[in-house]
Amino acid sequence: MENKRIEEITNELKNDIIKCNDKNTLENIRIKYLGKKGLITGLLKQLGELSPEQRKEFGKAVNILKEEALKIIENKKEELFKREKEELYKKESIDVTLGGYSLFSGNLHPLTKVCKNIIEIFLGLGFSVETGPELELDKYNFKDLNFPDNHPARDMHDTFYINNSILMRTHTSPVQIRAMKKSKPPLKFIVPGKVFRCDSDLSHSPVFHQVEGFWVDEKVTFADLKGILTIFLRKLFEKNLNLRFRPSFFPFTEPSAEVDIECVLCNGNGCNVCKKTGWLEILGCGMIHTNVLKAVNYDTEKYQGFAFGLGIERITMLKHSINNIRLFYENDIRFLKQF
Repeated sequence: MENKRIEEITNELKNDIIKCNDKNTLENIRIKYLGKKGLITGLLKQLGELSPEQRKEFGKAVNILKEEALKIIENKKEELFKREKEELYKKESIDVTLGGYSLFSGNLHPLTKVCKNIIEIFLGLGFSVETGPELELDKYNFKDLNFPDNHPARDMHDTFYINNSILMRTHTSPVQIRAMKKSKPPLKFIVPGKVFRCDSDLSHSPVFHQVEGFWVDEKVTFADLKGILTIFLRKLFEKNLNLRFRPSFFPFTEPSAEVDIECVLCNGNGCNVCKKTGWLEILGCGMIHTNVLKAVNYDTEKYQGFAFGLGIERITMLKHSINNIRLFYENDIRFLKQF
């Protein structure tokens, strides 16, 4: 009777192993036969009910069954592991004869490209790059730059104020003050960076980019300013452009001028972009006002300097014939791919 039961369990185990296709099922089979309440374990518990002669023979047969069950389960485990490994290799294998995948590389934003180009030109002209905070003091942004208390630029509709003395800088010129306060001439810097104003339309943005430039030393003249800007603009637009300097007014320079270039689209013949004049306004400049030099404790009898400022968006729009400044900030892939 006992031997028949051993034979039944052996056949049942073999059938279960044949049907087994995964590790979880195999573990359940192990528990079914060799667990604390397993079928083979149950046979061992019956030994106490047998006579000494039967116990010896039956015990031996059960131990043989147990060893065979362990071997069958272990072999099945290795078989499943090998199968799993082969499937994994098959799934992760690489066919080296296949063609490669095309990856689209990123590119610099058009504003970044133009800014880098501007910096490279001025570095070649002997200028260094200076930076400053975007959250600025009213003293550096307006007062030390000779803006009177009632100047329109100070109004809330032009400037983002944090409180009465702190604001988001409206131009990069405050860095000029910071640089002059910490160093003595000669100073020859450009200052690229973001600026902020309450303005938004097709040609204006609340956040835009400027490059400020200034040179302070002994015997610096307006002729030096004209020479630097002429070289810079001709290199930037890669054309032998004609320039003109028109008298203007800025609180921090005297004399001041607006610089126009020959229209890069119609070569000065007149078009819709230049409003048939043949000229495009490109930047503002002038000799640094003596009040600005006095604010940083410079000897105005010994030192002179000039400053200029230009908008990177304005330059980029002209270089690439873009008619809407908002295109730079909308992240439209169709627009950006053109660059």
